[in-house]
Amino acid sequence: MKAKQSLGSRLVEAVGGGVLRVFLIVVGLFWLVPTIGLLLSSLRAPEDIAASGWWNVFTEPSQITFDSYAKLLENEDITSSLLNTVWITVPATLLVVIIGSLAGYAFAWMEFPGRDWWFLGVVGLLVVPVQVALIPIAELFGKIGIFGSVLGVVLFHVGFGLPFAVFLLRNFFAEIPRELLEAARLDGAGELRLFFRVVMPLGGPAIAALGIFQFLWVWNDMLVALIFSDSGSQPITVALQTQVRQFGNNIDVLAPGAFISMVVPLAVFFAFQRQFVSGVMAGAVK
Repeated sequence: MKAKQSLGSRLVEAVGGGVLRVFLIVVGLFWLVPTIGLLLSSLRAPEDIAASGWWNVFTEPSQITFDSYAKLLENEDITSSLLNTVWITVPATLLVVIIGSLAGYAFAWMEFPGRDWWFLGVVGLLVVPVQVALIPIAELFGKIGIFGSVLGVVLFHVGFGLPFAVFLLRNFFAEIPRELLEAARLDGAGELRLFFRVVMPLGGPAIAALGIFQFLWVWNDMLVALIFSDSGSQPITVALQTQVRQFGNNIDVLAPGAFISMVVPLAVFFAFQRQFVSGVMAGAVK
């Protein structure tokens, strides 16, 4: 005969079932409200935005128009900044993933003098605030002639993204069974072949999680880009901030531009959501 459940057990079971699902759905809908509002605002004419709130679209669907997106494509500052954002984000992400993977493998499985001390130094760089390095690195980039260029912004993001990348991937690669690597070495695999044929496929979830983190950080960055880029290399975040400063009522450009700048990282996250969750949970359960 089944034992009678206590009141506390019944409450926990109820909360863990349908009630919790409904609560999470409501929270998710509230979280999406700003995104939906921005999307609907980008689909309205400036006079409609000034006259009423975005929720009036549901009662007056005739307000929806794509004229703002057409004007956005005609704005050279916004379109060039979108291209600059891609030129900054993609190399900064790829370089951090590639260099971080190689360094993480070296710290995990290769023997060299002072390996542990070097790794502790890399971990110590995680606590260095970005703000502390802005002025010294800006002066350095100015002396070597890359200040204000896309290359300067990329190098800054790579430099500050590598400590976390090395720390994350080294800890993940260290969980790979030693017997698997030794078997590959007995078959004649060198270090590079071992890395690309064995370690990289096994480290796919962690590498994907790192790539998503780095992509989101760089794409959404404004502080570094505001300091290290000029008018010819500024990304979308700086371009939109400039539009606000110069044209405060230019909402027909700001709304679609802000939505595009937000929807790209959201699309990247949802496209690699499975790999992201696997990478975050890697090592939690053996």
